[in-house]
Amino acid sequence: MNVIIIEDEKPAARRLARLLADLDLEVSTMLHSVDESIEWFQNNPHPDLIFLDIQLSDGLSFEIFDVVDVKSAIIFTTAYDEYALQAFKLNSIDYLLKPIDDEELESAVKKYRNFKPESRKISVDFNDIKNLLVNPLEREYKKRFTVKVGQHLKIINADEVECFYSENKGTYAATSDGRSYLLDTTLEQLEEELSPKVFFRISRKFYVNINHIGDIISYTNSRLQIKLKRFNEQEIIVSRERVKDFKLWLE
Repeated sequence: MNVIIIEDEKPAARRLARLLADLDLEVSTMLHSVDESIEWFQNNPHPDLIFLDIQLSDGLSFEIFDVVDVKSAIIFTTAYDEYALQAFKLNSIDYLLKPIDDEELESAVKKYRNFKPESRKISVDFNDIKNLLVNPLEREYKKRFTVKVGQHLKIINADEVECFYSENKGTYAATSDGRSYLLDTTLEQLEEELSPKVFFRISRKFYVNINHIGDIISYTNSRLQIKLKRFNEQEIIVSRERVKDFKLWLE
């Protein structure tokens, strides 16, 4: 099987290649920009499978397909959560949310192997997906949460939450009054419920609310440290794989 990675973050591309090697998939080529990818596709046989990052250093990766008619199967690797995910499920094409989880990667590869692309024509409307990214569908997001405090139920408004975080297999909401409440949910389930304009998943452990960020500080290994206005129980670090998309989200 001929597999390539298109990802502008070279450390992320190398990590993905190592994870794929553990699944007995050898990556033949790693490309890092729209222009480089176009040139490569015009001069090489197309691969069986592409791991495709959406946001590259010189534009959206969909621009590749405006020039080249790519016939390969695609698994998206993306930091875009929420509104576009349904589009990525079309025609047995999968997506992986960064930072890429080992088990999710294994599941996506298994899905591809079971797909048998040689027996079906792969067809993706990249314009539809691009439009979803630029103009996400309006939808209702969760505005409040109900938590149990002793024998009482307490209502927490989403805009009061500085961050959601996981700890000891539990998911907590840290609010602007300095308290943390255990929720009956997971961070993965919250991905379907939180507004992407307000909340961003900076790592596997933390979602942060843009309205409660007090400071952003350069940190080791090209990462960022976030200081919230009230929550200070733990260091909040933007994972290196998400720094670029976090900066875009801030804009």
